[in-house]
Amino acid sequence: MKSLVLAALATVLGLLLALAGSDGGQQLSGGMPVLLLLVLVAFGINWVVYVPSFLAQTERYFDLTGSLTFQLVAVLALVLAEERDARTWILAGMVLVWALRLGIFLFRRVVRAGKDGRFDELKKSWSRFLLVWTTQGLWVTFTAGAALAAITSATKTPLGLLGYAGILVWLAGITVESVADAQKSAFKADTANEGDFISSGLWSVSRHPNYVGEILLWTGVAMLAAAALSGWQLVTLVSPVLIYLLLRFGSGVPALERRADDKWGGRSDYEAYKQRTPVLFPVGKG
Repeated sequence: MKSLVLAALATVLGLLLALAGSDGGQQLSGGMPVLLLLVLVAFGINWVVYVPSFLAQTERYFDLTGSLTFQLVAVLALVLAEERDARTWILAGMVLVWALRLGIFLFRRVVRAGKDGRFDELKKSWSRFLLVWTTQGLWVTFTAGAALAAITSATKTPLGLLGYAGILVWLAGITVESVADAQKSAFKADTANEGDFISSGLWSVSRHPNYVGEILLWTGVAMLAAAALSGWQLVTLVSPVLIYLLLRFGSGVPALERRADDKWGGRSDYEAYKQRTPVLFPVGKG
């Protein structure tokens, strides 16, 4: 029952963001805001794939579905946009490139591992598993919300300094995330490192550099989207803040830190690594 209530709450939150982001946005011929349609599609895709995934008791297509959802809503936003300026094309490209790269990376990781341990207990319960897929719909909505609101906005303006700065921040973020993922994959592929932790490359200056890249790139998206937003649409700019809070205090860093402590806690080299390496940004110890 609790899972169903939370799933309903997640859906309502997604719809509320869609309505806020539709303020001053384009509408379909029947009067439905384009952004609202995109959010309904995001949730709908995940609910549809949830059914066979639960019946087969598999999480193999979870990350792939998330990636495809981002890509589909970005393309659909482009198709439905009445006017496409440089900001529109660049924002859609940002979402598509990020989603394609991350989706392929995560799907390959699950295929190699055979499963994702996070879902071992969740997929046994239809309601808890449904909550996971619903939450992914909400994740797509909040993460890409600013980009989708800007693409479907009736306001079209030049990129401006903030827009160009956003592009640079996004490029820095996607680069950091890609390099960090590649370094960790290479580390794990080396049998000499079996059972050990990575502390080289970007991982020598941050314990979670891939998350640093994730936060940076969505901050860049918000910066680029900002000038096309007004009124209630500005609510969608909460995206990078929520991503930071989720990764730093929610399902990201805390879970990985606990898992790492269980594996290597008490080892002098690991404890020394934790002492000298910040959790996220390579400034201070935060």
